[in-house]
Amino acid sequence: MPVYEYVCMECESHFEELVRNGVTVSCPDCDASNVRKQLSVFAAHGTAEQPSFGGSSGGGCCGGSCGCG
Repeated sequence: MPVYEYVCMECESHFEELVRNGVTVSCPDCDASNVRKQLSVFAAHGTAEQPSFGGSSGGGCCGGSCGCG
C-alpha cells in the first residue's frame, strides 16, 4: 500500500496516509473529507561522496576563484 501526502483544504493541515484503492481519506485534525493529494519527492540518504567541482587545483567557487577557499 502506498503512502501519500495530503493537505486539508479546510484547516490547511498537512499529513501522510497509508491508502488502499477506493478508500476515502479524511483529515486527522478536523475530520474533513476535502483533502488534496500533494506531489511527493523521493529522497534517498546515503554515504556516497559528493562530486568535486573544480577540486583544489582551481576553477569553480570551491577551487578558490571566488575568494571562499
